[in-house]
Amino acid sequence: MTAAPQPTQAGDDSTEGATPLTSTDVKFFEELQGLISYIRSAKREIAALAPDEIRDKHIRAATDELDAIVGNTEDATGTILDAAEKIEGIASKLDIEPGMQIADAVTRIYEACNFQDITGQRISKVVTALKTIEVKIESLVKAVGGVAALPGDPLGEQAKKDAELLNGPQLPGNAKTQDEIDALLKNLD
Repeated sequence: MTAAPQPTQAGDDSTEGATPLTSTDVKFFEELQGLISYIRSAKREIAALAPDEIRDKHIRAATDELDAIVGNTEDATGTILDAAEKIEGIASKLDIEPGMQIADAVTRIYEACNFQDITGQRISKVVTALKTIEVKIESLVKAVGGVAALPGDPLGEQAKKDAELLNGPQLPGNAKTQDEIDALLKNLD
């Protein structure tokens, strides 16, 4: 079996049969060495990120806080709606004019309570984004030779299905106005 020719610097006569390196070859090897150094440095920096701490402490704490916000707004909204129903019942026992004014105010309360659904959708988007970041960190750790600790698909099948169905609340500049929604509903009659 014949050994592969060994590269040498041009003008180096110490190895017979060796392929001399051109300046392009030398430049290539220098760039390759620089790339290897850069990758090693990146691996050290990624290891220093402490992906387990990010996943176990920061992301988990953020999602727990957001879940608590959703729960608290649901509870508060339920309390508001219960009180509005009681007010509505009392309004029906009043004279027509004050009863109608109270009924209109209660209707505005019901409409305003839609905030809970919208904030819940927005918070769900943030939680999904945090979980995606978590997955990306784990993938990056795996790619540089670390050990990833997430089993399976952390986003889950239901979250994927929800993401396909829900566009959620729009940012103010992209959202339809109430007048546009009313016009759309009027056209459905």
